[in-house]
Amino acid sequence: MPATDPAILAAPDTINPRTVVTLTGGAVIAVIANSGIAVAALAAGASDTFAPLAIYVYGPFTVIGLLAAYVGWRIVRRRARRPATALRLLVPLITVLSFAPDTILAITRFIPGTSPTAVIALVLMHLVVVAVSVPISARLAPVR
Repeated sequence: MPATDPAILAAPDTINPRTVVTLTGGAVIAVIANSGIAVAALAAGASDTFAPLAIYVYGPFTVIGLLAAYVGWRIVRRRARRPATALRLLVPLITVLSFAPDTILAITRFIPGTSPTAVIALVLMHLVVVAVSVPISARLAPVR
């Protein structure tokens, strides 16, 4: 069935093996990409004492961000009168809002080892989560 089939669009929100596999694959891809960013940031001079560049910190946040994005997508898809329009507005808005903690961190340096390189890495990590979660969500829960 094509992704725009009305039966798929109206399908109940159930967890099925395809959803689990797709989200798991997306999480693996996003964590690998964020690992590359962390390694590059450390090589570029970010402090190894900056905990957010450790996989035990960014790994779970990456997975949580991906899952939160998917759940949010499903909520908008179900409740918005025009979900495609709503998502075209919400995705960029929420992406920009996700930079607020990074901006505050850059200004206040409340985490030891904070540097511009480290903060830029965090911003890029947010973009990775968006870049992975949007196509996955669109594939699993298409909107018209």
